[in-house]
Amino acid sequence: MSSINRRTPQEIWDIALGDLQVQVSKPNFRTWFSKTVGISYQDNQFVIGVPNTFAAEYLEKNQRSLIEKSLVGLTSPQVKVVFRVNGKLHQPLPDKDDTVMTPPPPAFTRLNPNYVFDSFVEGNANRLARAAALSVAQTPGQVYNPLFIYGGAGLGKTHLIHAIGQQAAANHFNVICTSAEQFTNEFVASVRERNTEDFRNKYRSIGMLLIDDIQFIGGKEQTEESFFHTFNELHNTNRQIVITSDCPPKTMPLLEERLRSRFEWGLIVDIQPPDYEMRLAILQSKARRKGVNVPKEVLEYIAREAQNNIRALEGSLNRVCAFAKLLQTTPTLEIAVKALEDIGGKDTATPDDVTPTMIIEAVADSFQLSRDALVGRERDKDTALARRLAMYLIRQETNYSLDQIGQALGNRDAAAVTNACKKVGNDINVSPFLKRKLHDIQRHIRPKAGSASLA
Repeated sequence: MSSINRRTPQEIWDIALGDLQVQVSKPNFRTWFSKTVGISYQDNQFVIGVPNTFAAEYLEKNQRSLIEKSLVGLTSPQVKVVFRVNGKLHQPLPDKDDTVMTPPPPAFTRLNPNYVFDSFVEGNANRLARAAALSVAQTPGQVYNPLFIYGGAGLGKTHLIHAIGQQAAANHFNVICTSAEQFTNEFVASVRERNTEDFRNKYRSIGMLLIDDIQFIGGKEQTEESFFHTFNELHNTNRQIVITSDCPPKTMPLLEERLRSRFEWGLIVDIQPPDYEMRLAILQSKARRKGVNVPKEVLEYIAREAQNNIRALEGSLNRVCAFAKLLQTTPTLEIAVKALEDIGGKDTATPDDVTPTMIIEAVADSFQLSRDALVGRERDKDTALARRLAMYLIRQETNYSLDQIGQALGNRDAAAVTNACKKVGNDINVSPFLKRKLHDIQRHIRPKAGSASLA
């Protein structure tokens, strides 16, 4: 006993860590124990320093008995463990019957307060996705990990991941909700500023990661590498990961196979465009939340006219309400027709309005490439795919000949253009990603062309 008394708390803890290291998995040990320290031992209370609140909560809930068992032989049979975060003792969460409420730990990103499950309109197009999202929100890390949600723009993917985050944060989970673009920007900044350790700690010490538009990291090797290790760290310790994309993993052409396979470990669900009944229900819900009295015939007209996605629906509803407000009257069918007529007039473009330059710029923007790369000699997968799409779209949207298309894209011959158009024409029949990419670029081009023709 005298030899025990001569040991410092850190020495006691180092011995205990050696015992714990063989009792838990390597990822578990690295995540939860590697940055802990022995602070003090007095009156049968052993204080352990941990790097953050989430680590304290996890160890308190899942590893306390194992830690105390490892310390018994080194201290006393009555030893009790407490955790200290940033100089303060961590207070365990109260039991459900306790009336004292503990505020949730702060999230690293702001969650949209309007995006909750109650405001998400359910229908045939999204029923499975909503049920899966609600399940992971209620039992994070225990079912469907990762949850992968895919679908076109404006169908509710972002709404669902924010709803998951709201519920998890209310249940004391530390949540990061971000986009793949933001993750990439933070990673690049951390490399540039030489603080990659802070970046790793931020993303690997959380309870839940919600990441939107994962397709953005495709082809960015260092970002993919970083996300791969982040994914492994979180998944190996049963922390929930939710991912959204505009296409399923198997049709993401620039994604590494090892990431693609991990995205397929859990549950993959899609969201389809809403049918007429669902569009009408969404409009009724949004009008009710805005506190605007919109006649049913007006909502029915909007539901028939705006069919692409939920954002288009809301935009059309907002436009009709704005017209009515300007005229100081309630929305009517006549006002709705006038408001949406103006939108429709701007969305049409003839082949003479669309130019190869417009298409090349739109494709380059869509793939985050420069115009010079698209018309140049680079042959990496991302650039080659973008170049083929540009050829195909110029062929579809303009009256340019094969030779003229080849000249516009770096003086390529007509045979190369023909082959590119044939390949894209075949691929869009089997690739939802490619079909959606083409559709999004076309929608981007046509309004531009319409406004250009009016200039």
